[in-house]
Amino acid sequence: MKQVDLYARVRHAVMIEKLSQREVGRRYCLDPRTVKKMLTYAVPPGYVRKKPPVRPKLDPFIGIIDAILEADKARLKKQRHTSKRIFERLRDEHGFEGGITIVKDYICGVRQRQREMYVPLVHPPGHAQVDFGETLAVIGGVERKVHFLAMSLPHSDACFVKAYPGETTEAFCDGHAAGFAFFGGVPISILYDNTKIAVARILGDGRRQRTRVFSELQSHYLFEDRFGRPGKGNDKGKVEGLVGFARRNFLVPMPRYQSFDELNDHLETCCRKRMDEQLRGHKQTIGERLERDQAVLQQLPATPYDACDKQPGRVSSLSLVRYRGTDYSVPTRFGHREVLIRGYVHEVVISCGAEVIARHERSYEAEDFVFDPLHYLSLLERKCNALDQAAPLAGWELPSQFGDLRRLLEARMGKKGKREYIQVLRLLETFSLNDLKAAVREAIERGAIGFDAIKHLLLCRIEKRPARLNLLSYPYLPEARVATTRARSYMDLLAS
Repeated sequence: MKQVDLYARVRHAVMIEKLSQREVGRRYCLDPRTVKKMLTYAVPPGYVRKKPPVRPKLDPFIGIIDAILEADKARLKKQRHTSKRIFERLRDEHGFEGGITIVKDYICGVRQRQREMYVPLVHPPGHAQVDFGETLAVIGGVERKVHFLAMSLPHSDACFVKAYPGETTEAFCDGHAAGFAFFGGVPISILYDNTKIAVARILGDGRRQRTRVFSELQSHYLFEDRFGRPGKGNDKGKVEGLVGFARRNFLVPMPRYQSFDELNDHLETCCRKRMDEQLRGHKQTIGERLERDQAVLQQLPATPYDACDKQPGRVSSLSLVRYRGTDYSVPTRFGHREVLIRGYVHEVVISCGAEVIARHERSYEAEDFVFDPLHYLSLLERKCNALDQAAPLAGWELPSQFGDLRRLLEARMGKKGKREYIQVLRLLETFSLNDLKAAVREAIERGAIGFDAIKHLLLCRIEKRPARLNLLSYPYLPEARVATTRARSYMDLLAS
């Protein structure tokens, strides 16, 4: 194909220098028909195919290929034919004798023509999109998978990102509460994918049946919900882009923090810093455009939202309640009773009626056990032989004074000493460990080894009054008697 500069020289020679086409053809060694074409077109027109190419080996099989590709539309995406598999079927089942390249080129062209097209959208202020993403982070020295909730206001491109140990119901609710507080209001509507946290079921007519927790969240904040088409992430493209942006810009290199609170402080700082940026196609910063969003946001409710997952449960014979695969202990007096479990992001609260009976740090380990030793002391007082094998007390680190106290009690009182030691531990149900530790140390120094003496010393310490122990009230305690000195006693010693 002739170059554009040759076209320019030929056209200049004929139209400006007024040379004949024959003379120009001789000068540039061109056919007269080529010179005529150059005068007609300012640039090379390119080759125009007058009829489609003939593919004698492939054409008889195009109908079969098209049928396979059409049937694949109803299949799972990961179970559709590859170009190689279609070639193998043509070769083995239909006697195709061509190569794989012409099959791949045809399929590539078909799939390219079938790719979805999109309509540019405009986003009015006051609406939001929400989605979850995941990445890796080092929390407390342990590398783990971290899930983060991303909330985007598409009109202003303002964003909020918060990280959680898992993509759970309580994280979903807590992320909404934190996001609304960050933006200073509640969006008019929020667009979601069809997450099971919000959608219990998609009905035949396309309507969604909401989950109980999502209905409670929506009733508290009074926003409208919208849901994208199943499997169509582009329906909420703004937040999908935010998930990737946050992962690449806020979480690279791999974040290393001691707790999720520190990580979330970092993410919030990144979100606020981004408000000073001016994106392509806009004359204002994100923060300036956010003001238009905030002008139409709904006010936050007067009462805060209790961002938790509520589940009913029953206390087992081991005084355990199971929540999300982990067993949490409760006081043994609530055995075999119905309870309400409230799962928060970092805490599990168990109630029986209107009374909160247990609080535990949330565990995300599979099949884990979370014990509070104090829950079992009342039972151990009756079953003191289980003291050394009690799983709730395993790993319970107490000051060394408690070990000394137990040895002295058991040496002087035998089995009763073990029970009295448990009674001393039960004082932790009411008093602090530091106060009890000081009382035990003082009791050992005074030689008053017993529950009553320790409790008396503990109360005196708390009430800030002097301790006066009357050992006559404790006949089982060792008592030293000092007799009057007599000369006859010395003579008896000398005689012996």
